[in-house]
Amino acid sequence: MATANQTSIGVGLIVCSTRKPRACPQIAQFVLDTIQSMETNAANTVPVPQLIDLAEWNLPMFDESDIPSQIKDSSQYDHPHTREWSKEVQRYNAFIFVVPQYNWGYPAVIKNAIDYLYHEWNGKPAIVVSYGGHGGGKCNKQLREVLQGVRMSPISSNVELTFPWRDVLVKAARGQDIGFAASTGPGFWEDERKIIADAYMELLQVLSHGVCPNV
Repeated sequence: MATANQTSIGVGLIVCSTRKPRACPQIAQFVLDTIQSMETNAANTVPVPQLIDLAEWNLPMFDESDIPSQIKDSSQYDHPHTREWSKEVQRYNAFIFVVPQYNWGYPAVIKNAIDYLYHEWNGKPAIVVSYGGHGGGKCNKQLREVLQGVRMSPISSNVELTFPWRDVLVKAARGQDIGFAASTGPGFWEDERKIIADAYMELLQVLSHGVCPNV
């Protein structure tokens, strides 16, 4: 169960694709809607994640002169875009990465966004939600390893969303509406909604044992 102090927890939900067209914003919104629909009561309010769209951040390929692990304060970065990205990541105690599988791997844009920083990620728990024609299991595993490389703590549960029919996969690849409803989502992922909710509760339980402080 969520605890009372979880209302102050900040969770960032990162849209890990910038390809045009793309389905990632739809998938991220589905994850967000699922979390918002989780049963709560007055004493146990589930914190709502905040969307972070890497397309809006538009970070250039890593262009800092120093190694991120050697930088302890955001003012020490060379560029304004890095300093702003550092401050954004510091706002959150945990993260959800919503990521497509491209050619058996994750998009370069999320690796680049991660590699800009180091201490800002350190110690924070995370969920990886992958999706694709086969659920994105390979990219899920790879990204979890990268997160461990910056000392994040991926939870034990994996979330892998598989497009059930080819026509849905084709629509997703073309950035078309794949049939999400804002309140309920598509019927073909009803079982996955429970997996997402269970993973989010696991994330909150990890945080309840000691909220990771911001850098």
